[in-house]
Amino acid sequence: MSRLDSVIRRLTAQRAGLNWAAEQLQGTPGDVLELGLGNGRTYDHLRTVTPDRRIWVIDRNLNCHPDCVPPQDDFLQGDADAMLSKLAEAGPQVILAHYDLGTGVAADNRVLAEGLAPLVAKVMLPGGLILSDQALPGFEQLPEPCDIPKGRYNFYRVA
Repeated sequence: MSRLDSVIRRLTAQRAGLNWAAEQLQGTPGDVLELGLGNGRTYDHLRTVTPDRRIWVIDRNLNCHPDCVPPQDDFLQGDADAMLSKLAEAGPQVILAHYDLGTGVAADNRVLAEGLAPLVAKVMLPGGLILSDQALPGFEQLPEPCDIPKGRYNFYRVA
């Protein structure tokens, strides 16, 4: 599979998964967390499918498209571990988290995800959903919803 085909497959799974999660959580209170803003495409999509929810965004840098800049009060700029700890000070408040952090090096991404998973758990409400392109230990893995190919994206429910 070419790299172009792979990214199209990943983004298609990501969009379908976010749409599914937003639908599953309709009527359930809680905020959204976007871990890794990047260009802001996923954040922009989350604004569309969860319009009545506060969306927290964590990233080291604000390098997104100008149309995708989160409100200053919702953007936690810095290393993910420190920003998750800061967000956790208010207690669990997130019902949907999208984990999209990575370095481009698979082994490094695994170490990062393993280290951040316990911190993500601290901000999550019971019954919340986490979507991730990385495996996150410590959460109940769900089968892929919709027509998402097995193993293309990870779906978790918080106990």
